[in-house]
Amino acid sequence: MHRSGSFMTLAGAVTALAAMAACSPDAPNPVAPSPSASVAAPSASGRYILASNSGLPADLAAQVAKLGGSVVRVHAGAGIAVVAGISDAKASQLASIKGVSDVQPDMVISLGTPVAAAEADASAPADAIASQANPTTASRYAWQWNMRLIGADKAWAAGKLGSSSVTVAIIDTGIDYDALDLNGLVDLSRSTSFVASDNAITSTYFPSRNPISDYNGHGTNVATQVSSKAVALAGVTSKTTLIGVKVLDASGHGSLADVLNGVLWAADNKADVANMSLGGGFAKAGNGRYVGLINRVFNYASRKGTLVVVAAGNDGADLDHDGNNMPTYCSQPQVVCVSAVGPTSWDHIFPTPTTIAFSASPSNSDIPAFFTNYGRSAISVAGPGGNAMVDAAGNIVPSYWPWGFDLASWVWSFCSKTRIAGFTSTGVPVLTVCAAGNRISGFIGTSQATPHVAGLAALLVAEKGAGHPAQIKAAIEQSAVDLGQPGTDPYFGKGRISVSNALGL
Repeated sequence: MHRSGSFMTLAGAVTALAAMAACSPDAPNPVAPSPSASVAAPSASGRYILASNSGLPADLAAQVAKLGGSVVRVHAGAGIAVVAGISDAKASQLASIKGVSDVQPDMVISLGTPVAAAEADASAPADAIASQANPTTASRYAWQWNMRLIGADKAWAAGKLGSSSVTVAIIDTGIDYDALDLNGLVDLSRSTSFVASDNAITSTYFPSRNPISDYNGHGTNVATQVSSKAVALAGVTSKTTLIGVKVLDASGHGSLADVLNGVLWAADNKADVANMSLGGGFAKAGNGRYVGLINRVFNYASRKGTLVVVAAGNDGADLDHDGNNMPTYCSQPQVVCVSAVGPTSWDHIFPTPTTIAFSASPSNSDIPAFFTNYGRSAISVAGPGGNAMVDAAGNIVPSYWPWGFDLASWVWSFCSKTRIAGFTSTGVPVLTVCAAGNRISGFIGTSQATPHVAGLAALLVAEKGAGHPAQIKAAIEQSAVDLGQPGTDPYFGKGRISVSNALGL
């Protein structure tokens, strides 16, 4: 039942399938599935992360300036600072500054390029409020195997739609905050962007847009799974407040320093839950001290009452026995680390030679995704992240889905209106057809599984109260459907999440 594989195997296997025709006029054109993975590499930007156990000095900026650099950000509560413009020759002198206990080069974080399954007309109903009260009326709800798998529909039927007083931070590529499914759910006053390159794009080419505008598309898909007005597609909740914390740029790149500051921002701005669809890890060689920095930040978030939910990653790696890599975020005891499951096909029949009938939900939805990382000591729970059928040779086998003849069990959302396809020779961004605002796209990855867990956490905070992240984590794990090996399974952790079980429905 358990599948493992690599992201490269998936992308390479389906190149020849990308041009296959869809089966219906509004079905998507299949493309190579591209689950989101993240890796880290040393930065050559002259940026360093400083840590302090006793407090950073008041004249830190002056001391850093003497070394030719500048202070980018200081967080006294977590005891960290980020400095820039420091040459290799001067970097060692940072450690001599009073109060500095550790100095580490910033790391580049790269999100494996998420490719949309399709960009199709959403055919959205006009009355968003009605859908928000009853998410099953979303125009493409029939495609959402993911919400039915975890029993989110049972919660909606019981009036469990989330609360606007509960906040989930989406630490990602930004959010298309006025997309039809998200408009009014994102608190822009508490949202921010740490990405200087994207901020420059916004100020130059989109000056009327908020800096958290999503030029990649990944963050918008993630945000929609947590909370959505269900115009086209439902989220686990329909009333939870979101804040956008942009730490990755249009190409899916960012830095560890910005990610850590994103977590601190979320905690300081009263996020009950922080979603980090940034799974993956660092090479162990020479990087063990980065785990201490991450632990310092996550401990601060936990003290502030924020539960951090993270993606396990998409390398098909055994995190218990991967001798070369360190699962970083998943190694932190405070977090909920999420693996991915999903159907490899959808049950269907051909009642006539020209029509296809589908079951309400696929019967094989709890198959571990072929790309998901796993490990008994790392995985907390599993969530719906999508999947594909892989034959013995590692090739993707396309199948019939309600949206057409396609490759994967996509997790759908509106496509970001500001998604950038590329740049002209003079550097002007070129938008995709998503700019029309009526297009939807699908993704697969542990990145998509993670926000389903964050959405469940938001529902539990609404029920049990804020400020108790450890209790919310325990409730998520204890209510999960026990699959695979009894108890803690390498692929499912404590089990696949169940919204209906967690809420006692």
